[in-house]
Amino acid sequence: MPRGDGRLTHDLDPQQPGPQDACGVFGVWAPGEEVAKLTYFGLYSLQHRGQEAAGIAVSDGTGVVVYKDLGLVAQVFDEPTLASLRGHIAIGHARYSTTGASNWENAQPTLRATQPRGEAGADGAATTIALAHNGNLVNTAELARRVAELGIRDATTTSDTALVTALLVARPDLSVEAAALEVLPTLRGAFSFVFMDEDTLYAARDPQGVRPLVLGRLERGWVVASETAALDMVGASVVREIEPGELLAIDEHGLRSSRFAAPEPKGCLFEYVYLARPDTTISGRNVYAARVGIGRALAREHPAEADLVIPVPESGTPAAIGYAEESGIPYGMGLVKNAYVGRTFIQPSQTIRQLGIRLKLNPLRDVVRGKRVVVVDDSIVRGNTQRAIVRMLREAGAVEVHVRISSPPVKWPCFYGIDFATRAELLANGLDADGIRRSIGADSLGYVSLPGLIAATEQPKTRLCRACFDGEYPIDLPADNVIGKHVLEGLAKTANSGGHARRRGTDQPHHADNGRRTGTGEIAGDEPLAASPGGADALSRP
Repeated sequence: MPRGDGRLTHDLDPQQPGPQDACGVFGVWAPGEEVAKLTYFGLYSLQHRGQEAAGIAVSDGTGVVVYKDLGLVAQVFDEPTLASLRGHIAIGHARYSTTGASNWENAQPTLRATQPRGEAGADGAATTIALAHNGNLVNTAELARRVAELGIRDATTTSDTALVTALLVARPDLSVEAAALEVLPTLRGAFSFVFMDEDTLYAARDPQGVRPLVLGRLERGWVVASETAALDMVGASVVREIEPGELLAIDEHGLRSSRFAAPEPKGCLFEYVYLARPDTTISGRNVYAARVGIGRALAREHPAEADLVIPVPESGTPAAIGYAEESGIPYGMGLVKNAYVGRTFIQPSQTIRQLGIRLKLNPLRDVVRGKRVVVVDDSIVRGNTQRAIVRMLREAGAVEVHVRISSPPVKWPCFYGIDFATRAELLANGLDADGIRRSIGADSLGYVSLPGLIAATEQPKTRLCRACFDGEYPIDLPADNVIGKHVLEGLAKTANSGGHARRRGTDQPHHADNGRRTGTGEIAGDEPLAASPGGADALSRP
């Protein structure tokens, strides 16, 4: 029987998930501040971007420590753990896996040293790098071959992030900054990195700037985060977005900016539809305002004779407000979401399983009974969620159900950091709009047009990645089709000859159970702590 993991998800139907968020990253350089706690709160505000694992790396100038585990940010970290993670630099990560399985080894930040323990130079110093990644690389197989040729592969990890970290430490003759300027131009795909060594915080964004990354200012330091909402959470002022193709370095000497590639902006259009928080600003456009604008465009393009506009909470709410404002149809809450239902170890009976979406959404019968209802949602992937919602509203007494979607039909998978269904599973690939309407049982169905969506973002079409809607991928995909979430697991099948995987810094075999702190402060099961030589005693320091 599977264990209950206690994780909350955005999935209304856990067996048929919708588009899963990219990861969230956060970094801070702030001497004199509690950087681990700042990072914790930054990650807390980015939890919507990844719910599988969370981790924080810190440095006090003598060593780098990473503490990470599977679960939500609030489950992984407690007050004693955060208090023990002392330093002036920290980075953090909230993970949803897009390359590599969901396990402890692939949780981030990753950690690698320039030289193995005991083989450092005469002064005993070795540079340690911790790295966190939002996005997904498309030349992972090529990078894996390079790492294998250099003999620096960590066989316990199967993420593209681990490969980048290995390449950064492969040149101990160079500074981290110089090594990054060599490695970053060889990466293809979407990446917003925050990484650090003992003394410096770094941030880098791919030349297309597919995933967001912003710079903020504290009174005594600097912050880098996936979204401006995370800056708000920790009291940082927004300075600017990190530019596509830019590498930033922040240390005691200040902030330095370098270019490793010419910018070719192609920001993700789906960030405006679903991924980003509504209180985030991307390229000068507030996401909430964009979503309301999408709803207005949807009302103009697909009007309906109806009595009530309701959202599918929470992601459909701003667009529903816009639709109601533009159409003049009253807005109301017709569906209530239970925000605290996650996965459970209790196995549902077939009867309960058939209830499906009712575990997450329940209609307000007195609100929808006898009404012609417009229900606004952000997207249709497989159609199961919308089918269940339409049926539920009819059973609650709605006389007509008109479905409006605040994105165009999703016809193509994303290779840049969103875990959509496969192309064969995407409902819009096999059916036209009327076929989808019949499939979900709606009286009418309308998608916002691609031009209408783009106009609501107030960004030029040429600066947006629209691949999931029109199949035009701005970053070339590998010709050999060696790509996908489990590409490294596949490559490893021929490389591994058996034996036990071992946790870094131990001689103990890896076990499946997650590491957890006991009441005495010792680690029970697998140890969620990883450290450089200078930081190995971090959790036991007074």
